[in-house]
Amino acid sequence: MNGLHVVLPGDIDDLSAPSGGNVYDRRLCDGLAATGVDVHEIAVRGNWPRPDNEARKVLARKLAELPAGSVVLLDGLVACGVPEVIVPAARRLSLAVLVHLPLADETGLSPSLAAELDRLERETLGAVEAVVATSDWAARRLVEHHDLAPHRVHVVPPGVDKAEVASGSLDGTHLVCVANVTPRKGQGLLADALKSLVDLPWSCECVGAIRRETRYVERLRRHTLGDRFTLTGPRSGEALEATYAAADLLVLPSRAETYGMVVTEALAHGIPVLATAVDALPDTLGRSPDGSVPGLLVPGEDVSALAKALRRWLTEPDLRDRLRASARLRRETLTGWDETARGVAAVLSSERTAA
Repeated sequence: MNGLHVVLPGDIDDLSAPSGGNVYDRRLCDGLAATGVDVHEIAVRGNWPRPDNEARKVLARKLAELPAGSVVLLDGLVACGVPEVIVPAARRLSLAVLVHLPLADETGLSPSLAAELDRLERETLGAVEAVVATSDWAARRLVEHHDLAPHRVHVVPPGVDKAEVASGSLDGTHLVCVANVTPRKGQGLLADALKSLVDLPWSCECVGAIRRETRYVERLRRHTLGDRFTLTGPRSGEALEATYAAADLLVLPSRAETYGMVVTEALAHGIPVLATAVDALPDTLGRSPDGSVPGLLVPGEDVSALAKALRRWLTEPDLRDRLRASARLRRETLTGWDETARGVAAVLSSERTAA
């Protein structure tokens, strides 16, 4: 594969609204370019996955301008909601779609909207040559839910950068939740759980974009936890590294996750993780070489279970020591973004050869 066109959301490099999908896209494009692939980025602005007519026209025009037979990888957020654009393009281009999150899995959608997004996504994915999923769980979901041929759905997990082990604190009281502040990420559940732990010393930073779900953010700001529970907004680069360096425990109480990149980011710093046992999160947390789990898993949307797990972490030094040791072992098993780039390149090359 000599040349590749990659269709991306227009906000891919917007540091004020970071997302795991955008990070994956950026690191993938950079990684492929580093291996010698001629990468042509096509960033298309729009309210994806439900764009206006102008955004649809721009996407259709960009694809129509490509030479017949071109290899094109499209971010699923852009592609999956517009089969009227993708299906005709698939007749003349070699298309693959990278699905970060099935459209209907976003929290808070009405049943009718979720059903419509599901229908659009199924039509889109049925028309392209290959689908890339970020985890085994996500691949199984796409195959079963959209009745896709298993050989067309490929798993290429995100990578993670090597990092220094976090210094943290002896008493383990500094909690962080690194995720955009949205209902799907569950910060409200975390705040409710922490309300039952005011008798213990702790602080919690929620690090992530706060402009996407403004009503949800405003409700969170009305909590009664004072400055012990803060919404910091997004951080990147050195600021995010400093956040991890000072963290004792990553808490991710998500309602849905096809992978959960912040889990491996925390583990790369030797930080244990408390997460919900939903979707791909148990697999992403994984096990250390000695068979231990480098964190705690609780049922989704269970505030009581989340509170109990947090209390255990805060009051049991032996538990903290075990989980920290396990996280440091798990850290050694993580793979980098170069492997992700190689994996996607292999998928695209094999599909091109098959075509």
